[in-house]
Amino acid sequence: MVPDAIPALKSQQPDKDILTEQPAYDLIELFFFAYRDFVSDPDRILDEYGFGRAHHRVLHFVSRQPGLTIAELLDILRITKQSLNRVLKELIEKDFIESRMGTSDRRQRLLFATAKGRDLALKLAKLQTRRIMRALSEMEPEAKDTVSRYLLRLIDPDDSAHVKQLVFGPPET
Repeated sequence: MVPDAIPALKSQQPDKDILTEQPAYDLIELFFFAYRDFVSDPDRILDEYGFGRAHHRVLHFVSRQPGLTIAELLDILRITKQSLNRVLKELIEKDFIESRMGTSDRRQRLLFATAKGRDLALKLAKLQTRRIMRALSEMEPEAKDTVSRYLLRLIDPDDSAHVKQLVFGPPET
């Protein structure tokens, strides 16, 4: 049962650190179940292509940021070069992504989603958007901003600015 009121994030005992109290099992488990269901819709479609979640993540970011370099993608995904190369090889062979030589540095490989890749990435994003919007539709109008701020705060502080720029674009000047 979901409580009507969210408990305050302060320790019930003023001198006690909240981290020394009981783990937040309810939130940990809700994250688990939410993630499980969030990826289940795309998983079914990806399976039809013989792809997995790593393929999805690569396709998503390459589609969203045409011309992404291998180094930038490795930084975003935080996976090994070997893992990325295996996934990229499959996506390139099946014509979902293309790799082009860099214009200023010929050793650099720039990644682009093909029309087929963009279509699949969009199909998967629409599935996940439907789930997100259904959840937000049952909440107050400012919920999307609140959820966005919350998720940003879950990201390691030293990576927060980088993620913000990836997600929302460069800050306006």
